[in-house]
Amino acid sequence: MLPFAPMLKNLWYTGAPLDRVSHLREDAAWVAARRRAKDTRLVPVWRSRSLVHTEDDRALILTVEEAGELLDSAQHEVVLGLEGDTLYIGLDLSHLDDPYGHPRIGAEGAFEDLRQIGPVIPADEGAILAHARGMMTWHQRHLFCGVCGAPTEVSHGGYQRNCTGCSAQHFPRTDPAVIMLVHKGDNCLLGRTHHFPRRIYSTLAGFVEPGESLEEAVAREVFEEAGVTVGEVRYMASQPWPFPSSLMLGFHAEAEAMELNIDPKELEDARWMTREQIGRIEEFDMELPRRDSIAWRLVKAWMDGF
Repeated sequence: MLPFAPMLKNLWYTGAPLDRVSHLREDAAWVAARRRAKDTRLVPVWRSRSLVHTEDDRALILTVEEAGELLDSAQHEVVLGLEGDTLYIGLDLSHLDDPYGHPRIGAEGAFEDLRQIGPVIPADEGAILAHARGMMTWHQRHLFCGVCGAPTEVSHGGYQRNCTGCSAQHFPRTDPAVIMLVHKGDNCLLGRTHHFPRRIYSTLAGFVEPGESLEEAVAREVFEEAGVTVGEVRYMASQPWPFPSSLMLGFHAEAEAMELNIDPKELEDARWMTREQIGRIEEFDMELPRRDSIAWRLVKAWMDGF
């Protein structure tokens, strides 16, 4: 039980129904016995894309009975967890030029960007696909030791890589990033970076730096990007964002003043918007961020009076 209750619930890519069974995935004998069970379910990832049905808005998750040969062709394999007695295994097929060689995948599936299909598939499936995608990204980026440069080998069900040279142990990493809706009175601050799609305005965000707290990161990023000093910082919720490997920590932050001093290297534009203006934001040639993002939920919570 968490010692606090996040104010935003049911965020996309959260709420996976799997028990991650950390005590079991370290047991190589248990993994070996379970991975070939007929009902074990396989979650393929190909070059950061997730497998979905072409005919309906669902993830295409195959059983070992249907596609056990994928276990032999995967570049990386990760024990995702148990749903009841059913084991889920993530498989990385990125080394294949053509991932559609298996008949079921070729006939029924397509590898799609999770950011495009995440909001339309069932939320529990989206969380499982996000877990698999994040783990495969980590494996692809840690084939060699960051200490001595020697190749690494997989252990612990895919949650550890061991250096074959200096014996250093490497574990999956998540980059903490703060994302915050800055507000004052009936106004909130929306901005856009140079790489945003046209019309999109969102909350401010940035990565946490070594040696600073989350609240300090919020204050620093807001001041660096928009020249705004914030006072009270209130935690709202967090969202895994495996694009490629972030954890978004969401906040509402109260501005001390509304004067802007935008850093053009950080932001292309920033604007204060009232609740009424956001309600008709299209009239300003603007759009809010995608609805699977915590940024959208932070704005919505503020609009609803949180």
